Amino acid sequence: MGASSSGSATPTIRKAFERPCIDRLRNSGARPSSKGMLQTIYRAAAGAFIAFCVAMQYWLLVRGETFAGMAASSLRFFSFFTILTNILAAAALLLPLIAPRSAAGEYLARPTVRTAITGYIIIVGVIYYLLLSGLSQRQGWPMFFEHMLHYVTPPLFVLDWLAFVDKRDLPWRLDLSAMIFPLAYLGWTLLHGAASGWYPYPFLDVTELGYPRAVLNIVGLVLVFLALEMVLIGIGRALASRDPVA
Repeated sequence: MGASSSGSATPTIRKAFERPCIDRLRNSGARPSSKGMLQTIYRAAAGAFIAFCVAMQYWLLVRGETFAGMAASSLRFFSFFTILTNILAAAALLLPLIAPRSAAGEYLARPTVRTAITGYIIIVGVIYYLLLSGLSQRQGWPMFFEHMLHYVTPPLFVLDWLAFVDKRDLPWRLDLSAMIFPLAYLGWTLLHGAASGWYPYPFLDVTELGYPRAVLNIVGLVLVFLALEMVLIGIGRALASRDPVA
């Protein structure tokens, strides 16, 4: 009789322990291991590809230059929004995999941060396609990697955002905090341009346009950034309402 009671109690005890575990997994947004593996493989491959494209474009630029020439070319190279955004995208894909417990890894893994970066890299592709694609004088491999950094890497990061980022709790206030990086970039561009006379993009070239026109262009860019981030937040919240665990 004692054995029978113990046997009948065992399933009840097991359920008592299993149920909270299942609930915790659901509440934490845990994914099936197959999707987690797919996410890891995709982010590792996409992040490595983006980093490779940036590295190759840099190497093609500075190879054969003197130290002074390399320093000047490096400063200009890292003054392009395209380059900085692609570096940020590569870091967001790779650092949470390589160092998930680091401050940078945890920060870049946040859905709000990844949504902001998604907006940045969409701007990279759209502005290049609409305003800059016909202005480049590059040929050969430099042009190939220029196209990779404008036409291929943006969709790679957007696909990651659509497929793997938890968009359930995206706040509308993200729209303003996401502007910190673009505004800092625009401020640096104006300061560096005023000191050097060089601007990375024609629509920011104060020398050619004058400050009134350049500032008007900057205001337009800021409004586009704000609108795009709002659209992404709306899309993310809509997708999350259809699939509460996605």
